[in-house]
Amino acid sequence: MKNSPTLKKKGFTYREIGKIVVHTLLIIGAISMIFPFIWMILTSLKTFGEATRIPPTILPSEWMVENYTKVLNVLPFTQLYINTILMMLGRVIFAVVTCSMAGYAFARIKFPGSKIMFGLILAQMMVPGQVFTIPQYLLVADLGMLNTIFALIFPGLISCFGVFLLRQFYLSLPNELEEAAIIDGCNDWKIFTRIMFPLTKASVSALTIFTAIWAYKDLMWPIIVNISMDKMTLSAGLATLNGQYVTDYPVIMAGTVLSMWPILILYVIFQRQFVEGIAMTGTKG
Repeated sequence: MKNSPTLKKKGFTYREIGKIVVHTLLIIGAISMIFPFIWMILTSLKTFGEATRIPPTILPSEWMVENYTKVLNVLPFTQLYINTILMMLGRVIFAVVTCSMAGYAFARIKFPGSKIMFGLILAQMMVPGQVFTIPQYLLVADLGMLNTIFALIFPGLISCFGVFLLRQFYLSLPNELEEAAIIDGCNDWKIFTRIMFPLTKASVSALTIFTAIWAYKDLMWPIIVNISMDKMTLSAGLATLNGQYVTDYPVIMAGTVLSMWPILILYVIFQRQFVEGIAMTGTKG
């Protein structure tokens, strides 16, 4: 209480001090989030010696734009872009279709064993994905689909998280919609396709963003199933730049910068839907 007159004399109230502290923490958090990206871009423009120098330098003493030329000559970026986009599109389309249908069934249709089946889906979400790597690889190998685009898409044919996400949204829809559709003569398929599914735009957008980001970041699976460079994704292609004894970090950083634009474009396009979807799934269901 003794400090109050002094603070008021200086023109600050406790509320204003609180705002200053909050804004300072937010600025520090924002800088800590942006700094790795800035460091990656600056490293991509350094020489190998400067990139590995201790203590490190922030700005390059010599701006090595040639690192981008090197990585473009080493990796077939056009093909890697195509493979990555096909994998993302495939996983998103399959996830949206299968998760929408499964989520609707678990939320709106009563059938024997539905609770047990949904419990198994929830249980699977608690198991690390690496546990399923070997069974999935053997299955793809038995299908003769190794080293193909389908092999990249295979783990994303259905998403347990997507089923849970859309089920929660379908549960939040009023029963009156379904009852009115039944009175109009709609069956379950028409209710799903014409009434319910169009209302899930925000949740489907959130699922699309999540699935695309997970597909884009996936490294282990593309390396395991596809060994040909013309069937690799961006992440797997960049991983091949790691040398056995020496790794050219500036060249890898240059390749990483070039590989970022697909996911950045996706985020810019769906940013509003992503935020809305997260907000809705967090407050309903």
